[in-house]
Amino acid sequence: MASIIPLLTEFEKEHISERQSLPEKYLGLSDAEMDARIAAARKSLGDRLVILGHHYQRDEVIKFADYIGDSFRLARQIAVRPQADYIVFCGVHFMAESADVLAAPHQQVILPDLAAGCSMADMANPDQLQNCWEELTQMGFTGVVPVTYINSAASIKAFVGERGGTVCTSSNAGATLRWAFERGDKVLFLPDQHLGRNTAYKMGIPLDEMVVWDPDEIFGGLEPAQVAAAKMILWKGHCSVHTRFSAQQIAAIRQQHPGIRVIVHPEVPWDVVQAADDSGSTEYIIKAITSSPVGSIWAVGTEVHLVNRLATQLAPERTVISLDRFGCLCSTMFRVSPNHLLWILEELVQGRVHNRIVVPDDQKHWTRVALDRMLSIQ
Repeated sequence: MASIIPLLTEFEKEHISERQSLPEKYLGLSDAEMDARIAAARKSLGDRLVILGHHYQRDEVIKFADYIGDSFRLARQIAVRPQADYIVFCGVHFMAESADVLAAPHQQVILPDLAAGCSMADMANPDQLQNCWEELTQMGFTGVVPVTYINSAASIKAFVGERGGTVCTSSNAGATLRWAFERGDKVLFLPDQHLGRNTAYKMGIPLDEMVVWDPDEIFGGLEPAQVAAAKMILWKGHCSVHTRFSAQQIAAIRQQHPGIRVIVHPEVPWDVVQAADDSGSTEYIIKAITSSPVGSIWAVGTEVHLVNRLATQLAPERTVISLDRFGCLCSTMFRVSPNHLLWILEELVQGRVHNRIVVPDDQKHWTRVALDRMLSIQ
């Protein structure tokens, strides 16, 4: 137990009903044994179990998922299997929280490894957001609509939902901003400044109408005149994986592979999107590459497990390589191992639930409101 708890934030500790680290007997197992035992446990649990897998999961885990997708697609899958008692979410904690909010009362959401967090989500906490909201009010700005990326804690989603805002994913960020600007003259976008900036710029909002709010500074480190001139107030947060990509990498890879197409995730910095041929959500990237002409060559700026999976699935008709030759790995996603999945499933067969994620009732209502708004935006 001691090896897990220090890796959790205080927020996560409050939202996990039971903690236990991986028992030693699940270490050192062969791939073949784990595969056979996972399959047996799944069969035993039958329709009582549904496994959700994010695209960034390792291959050894993702192959067991009943549904694979990005955050938006997986959020929509919660209602597809109402008969399931257990939702095992192979992803990170904020995804499991959203699943718990959207799940039916009888369903229990389980995260195979509690250390699977998200550094971006941790860059915004409720106290910081409360201070930001109060300081914006003190500065005289009341027509602000809050929008939080799904990569955020349930407490952030609840705060946003209670104040008329919503959640977005990279798939529907553009539609969400249009929705928000129909309801206010400014948008507070958190926690990923890059997704907010890239989405707004693509919609025609110039960079000089965007400011970055630093939660560690008084009044975000901004003057009232700066906020007054801005349509987008961007939280100072980022994805540690996607900010590793650079415009210099794109220039280098174009030299090495003339005619290559470059596609990136909108969590990358603005200049990287400008240097690329295209950008979009994980689902968009998959669709763009799989529907491209035979013989196409692609460099992809997103998490390396997805890139490698596409490369394997589409070879030899298409060539897919990572924009970063060292590969950009989401280390927290990688924490969910087949060992953890096996342990969780075999314990469920015995009627024991570990690592259940529970969002408190006082946050659940407004988080649900924010998520329902997200799901309703077209």
